[in-house]
Order: sequence, then C-alpha cells, then structure tokens
Amino acid sequence: MESNISVVVMTLLSLIVLAALTLPFLVHKVEEELEIFLLVCGVAAVTVSGAWSGHLMAEALKEPVAITAAVLVLGVLFKRFGHHTAHAIHALENKTGPKTLLFLTVFVIGLFSSVLTAIIAALITAEIIKLLDLPARAKTQLAVYACFAIGFGAILTPIGEPLSTIVIAKLKAEPYHADFFFLLRLMGVWIVPALILFAALAARLGKQALTAKPQQQAEAETYRQILLRAGKVYLFVAALILLGEGLKPLAARTITHLSKYALYWINSLSAVLDNATLASIEIMPSLPKETLVFLLASLILAGGLLIPGNIPNIICASKLGIKSRDWARAALPVGILLMLVYFFLLSIVL
Repeated sequence: MESNISVVVMTLLSLIVLAALTLPFLVHKVEEELEIFLLVCGVAAVTVSGAWSGHLMAEALKEPVAITAAVLVLGVLFKRFGHHTAHAIHALENKTGPKTLLFLTVFVIGLFSSVLTAIIAALITAEIIKLLDLPARAKTQLAVYACFAIGFGAILTPIGEPLSTIVIAKLKAEPYHADFFFLLRLMGVWIVPALILFAALAARLGKQALTAKPQQQAEAETYRQILLRAGKVYLFVAALILLGEGLKPLAARTITHLSKYALYWINSLSAVLDNATLASIEIMPSLPKETLVFLLASLILAGGLLIPGNIPNIICASKLGIKSRDWARAALPVGILLMLVYFFLLSIVL
C-alpha cells in the first residue's frame, strides 16, 4: 500500500514538473501570470508531498523579503538618480565603443557578482540594459548572457548566491575543510572561460551606438510600477521556495545512487527548481572532487535555461518585461550547447 502511495506521489510530482516546464510556453495566460502559476505549482507540490509545516510557511513568507526589499530600494534609487547612470554609460561608450562596452559590462558584472551578490548584480544589469538603444530581441539576448555570467561568477564565493552558501556549509568539515576561497580554487578554471564567452557573445550585439544621449532617455518608470515589480518578485521567490520543498522527494528519489554523468543531466531540473535545493540534496563531503565539479557545472548551466532557474533571471525578466518563451528562445540554444561542451570537456579532463 505504501509503495502504491509512493508511486502516486512521484507521478503527481513529475506531472507538476512537466506542467512548470511546458505550460508557460503553451498557454499565453500562464506566461502572463507566471508568478501566480508557479505559486500554484508550489502549493500543489507541497500538498502532494505532505511537506506543509509552520516552518515552511514562515520561510516562504520571510525568505523573499530581503530580495524584494533590494529590488524595491534599488528601483527607487535608480528612479531618483538614474540619469547619473545614463551619463556614465554614455561617456563609457564614447570612450570604448559599443562592443567593448557590452563585453566589459557582462564580464565585470559577472565576475564581481561573487562579492556584489547575484541579486545586486542582476539589478544593476537590468538598469544598464534599459538604457541601451537595442531592439527587444537583442535586449533579451543580452539579459540572458549577463544572467548566465552572473550565475557563473556568483558561485565563486559563499556570499554570491544561496547555491555557493550551501555548498560551503556542507563541505566545511573533513575532507574538504571548505573556506571562503574553496569554490574559487575548485571552479575558477571552469568559470572564467565561461565569463569571457558570455561577454564575447554580448559584444556581438554592439554593432552600432547603443546609448541614447542622457537627456533623450525614456521617461522613468512610476513608483506604482516599481512596487508592482517588487510584488511579483516576492511571489516568484515564495513560489520557488514552495516548489523546491515540495519536489524534494522526487529529486531525492531520482538522484539516489546515480553516476556523476547521469546527475549532470538530471540537474537540468534546476531550470525550474532552485539549484540551491538540488545542491542541498546532492552535495555531500563523501563526494570526490571530480563529481563536485560535474554537479556544480551542471547546476549553474541549467539554472540559466529558463526564467525560474535562477534569481538573476527572475529579476532581469521582471524589470525588462521578458516573457518565458522569449527567454527560452534566447537561452536554450546557447545553454544546451554549453551543457554538451562542458560535459564533453569534464568527461575528458576529470
């Protein structure tokens, strides 16, 4: 009987994952109300897995507060002082040219997201992209490349993002004795080339002058728009917390005793499931270093494939009005290709 119940639970959770992966692209209304849809998915997953608790409810209510506050405060600051940013970007482009401007923007923000935090890096990125005179499709591509870079760069220190925080916490004892620079030593050689690649892809978008003169910038968004965006980010993060907790039984059952090669591709789940959740399940001190690199590389890469995969994606998509299918159209080709390239290289080197 218990076995039958377990099969039903795993089946229902699998259907929830399938819905989260496909419906935003198939149903326009779902795409328009993605935050509410994912919240429904999260509630359904927690209900199916029987994971409701006072602690979870408190976490879902409290955890998004810091991110939402950052989005709100920086939104107001950029509204008040955004013209200074416009002047700075315009002056930098005049000195470097559009291609160099885009290269430096993506590379520097990606690298320093490890100390700025992924959230702040994403907010700055979105504000810069808003200032650029690019077609909507090019802005989406630029946001995708920048968020991939932030996802890679932020993992280099434990303060960059939740994924790196969890990894350091779980490996601080023997045999790794992970310290502040552990992930830099472990992943640096795989991270920096990716940052250069995404910066180079961004630079290709700079074929002509990018920044309108500061006095010609579009009218700043209203306080109502800033509040609405902050609210959407709050719902999005709360939804991912519930979804991650509700899908834990499926993730734990799926990844048990799998090889590093299988885990690499199973981690594609982090396209819709917070990669920190998967890391909390997968990362153990008993894992060899080679397996750690495999797992972390796949979690970072898959996190950029879809909007729910990483917090920077959520922030940039919200601030720039990028829809799920537009993000996927820009991110899936480069992301899947890179997952294949990394899998090939890691299999040879490690």
